[in-house]
Amino acid sequence: MPVISTDRDVEALTLTFVAEFDATVERVWQLWKDPRQLERWWGPPTWPATFDELDFVVDGKARYYMTGPGGDRAHGWWTITAIDEPSRFEFDDGFADADGNPVTPIDSAHGVVTLDPVGDGTRMTVVSYFDSPEQLERMVNLGMEEGMGLALGQIDGILSEV
Repeated sequence: MPVISTDRDVEALTLTFVAEFDATVERVWQLWKDPRQLERWWGPPTWPATFDELDFVVDGKARYYMTGPGGDRAHGWWTITAIDEPSRFEFDDGFADADGNPVTPIDSAHGVVTLDPVGDGTRMTVVSYFDSPEQLERMVNLGMEEGMGLALGQIDGILSEV
């Protein structure tokens, strides 16, 4: 499994995942930029994602849903707030209604993804920033920590295909 560490920091209001992959930074970047690749790993294996929209530019939007084992759908959105290709991007994200419109603004978060070369591979760090300890705890209780770990665990399989 590529996840080498997970850190929940209540004081800093962050949830951080660090994973390493046997691929170049540019290749790992494509896993975020290409919606067909992104939907193969975003979400745990039992809740696969479908991206209806991904405009990977500053101020660009993403609209997606994850489908559960019973057919239930959980919708989400992103707004990309910064890009430094191929090493870093930032985005706001949260829950959405069936049309992709943001709902429950108290549960939106800010994500920062960095990709750094490590030997012949890449270290990916994903940090989610929250507004309060209660929000962080609520998202962990909804399965964010476990789900992201499982999601990241799918990336090696995608990278091995190329």
